[in-house]
Amino acid sequence: MRSVLITGTAGFIGFHLAQLMLKDGFRVIGYDGMTPYYDVALKRHRHQILMQSPGFSCEEGMLEDMARLQALCDRERPDVIIHLAAQAGVRYSLENPRSYVESNLIGTFNIMECARSLGVQHLLMASTSSVYGANTEMPFAEVQRTETPLTLYAATKKANEVMAHSYAHLWKLPTTMFRFFTVYGPLGRPDMALFKFVKAALEGDAIDVYNHGQMARDFTYVTDLVRGIRLLVDQPPVQPATPEDILPGDSLSPAAPFRTVNIGNSTRVPLLEFITEIERALGIPVRKNFMDMQKGDVPETWADCSLLKRLTGYQPETTVRDGVTAFVAWYRDYYRV
Repeated sequence: MRSVLITGTAGFIGFHLAQLMLKDGFRVIGYDGMTPYYDVALKRHRHQILMQSPGFSCEEGMLEDMARLQALCDRERPDVIIHLAAQAGVRYSLENPRSYVESNLIGTFNIMECARSLGVQHLLMASTSSVYGANTEMPFAEVQRTETPLTLYAATKKANEVMAHSYAHLWKLPTTMFRFFTVYGPLGRPDMALFKFVKAALEGDAIDVYNHGQMARDFTYVTDLVRGIRLLVDQPPVQPATPEDILPGDSLSPAAPFRTVNIGNSTRVPLLEFITEIERALGIPVRKNFMDMQKGDVPETWADCSLLKRLTGYQPETTVRDGVTAFVAWYRDYYRV
């Protein structure tokens, strides 16, 4: 039985990925700091669900605690590491930037050190669509330049990509960085737009709509996302013999077994259309406060996922209507509203 260490298994994406990996027969070792960035009860609820599987075990600890992390890796000897844990949130990085340095830089360095010491078959780590920053060429493709991040969160994720490339080169460590695009779905994070919009609407409050609604996102349903990650696990990058061996559009490095891959829905959805789907699923109108653009935000995102499809044969395809409907059903059941 293959084993995988997943950091952030009490988190939104980590929980769903752990469920899928367990279903596919992996032994899953979870590691999570249970930080109070949002409701810890929701995090513990996710872990309680995972603990129903005999193939799941977990340890609580911070990414910055190298001794604990290394001891876990030495004891469990995972074949694959998937690093999802991070200080998340674009806007929170304006309020508490130090937490991003400690978790996303130091914590990720510790993960890379563990992967190096173990010589894992494949290291996969989460990046973000936010690394595209001020880029205006759409859709975003992995081979585009990403030197213009607009928030510290995005900057730390870009730094993770660069750090990971160096380790892949130095230690011949097969590494894949995947860039997420606005993930949503059941058991989602309370700081994300869909969760906040549904909560506000059911409580009779207005929602804040930034840039006066002139925004668009590539919304990615969480089960589509984790299926993409799962398929990438079996596609560790191999350093090409020559740069000419790299196919057009492939982000494979000529100097390392390293690649970045977008995982999105490949669909540009206007924000107001997204809100309309929420109103439809709830069966009630949503009052809106139209506001200026927030500092560090971007007007739109849109993923080119042709590389993911070329590597795995998979293309995320859950519609916003189906995804929002599923989230609302979960929210009403979990919060009994």
